[in-house]
Amino acid sequence: MPGPLLGNEPMKRFLIPLIPLLALLLLLGCVPGGEGGVKAIRVIDGDTIEIEGGFRVRYIGIDTPELDDARAEVKALALAAAEKNRELVEGKIVRLEKDVSETDRYGRLLRYVYVDGLFVNAELVRLGYARAVSYPPDVKYQELFSQLEKEAREASRGLWGY
Repeated sequence: MPGPLLGNEPMKRFLIPLIPLLALLLLLGCVPGGEGGVKAIRVIDGDTIEIEGGFRVRYIGIDTPELDDARAEVKALALAAAEKNRELVEGKIVRLEKDVSETDRYGRLLRYVYVDGLFVNAELVRLGYARAVSYPPDVKYQELFSQLEKEAREASRGLWGY
């Protein structure tokens, strides 16, 4: 006699392959009601991290200098941004918030990132490690980022102090 859950073979064949996908979506907070966080296992640069499961996450609405830039001053700023990002998130549980787009053209998840209530995207701009960059349709916090960039510029913080 079949059990109450997944009792018949056609149902098992349909549902069992979906379990890992549903678990991942819940972990990433993509399922309505999914409150969980995920561990940031590695910082790639100032605006990109790798999370559990090997997924890369690109922070929405900001841009930091590139690590592979040949100019020494830009590379120094890129290293400083990556180090600040590492300090803020690496090894910690992060909460991810989606805007409109799921991924960018490189397959990275596009998200706003939070650690213990700190809005990491905004903090990097506030401290002058990142600039506000609008990539429609993902513009939910663009006004906030623009205001924080203006304040960082006026205070000559980070990028704006060089």
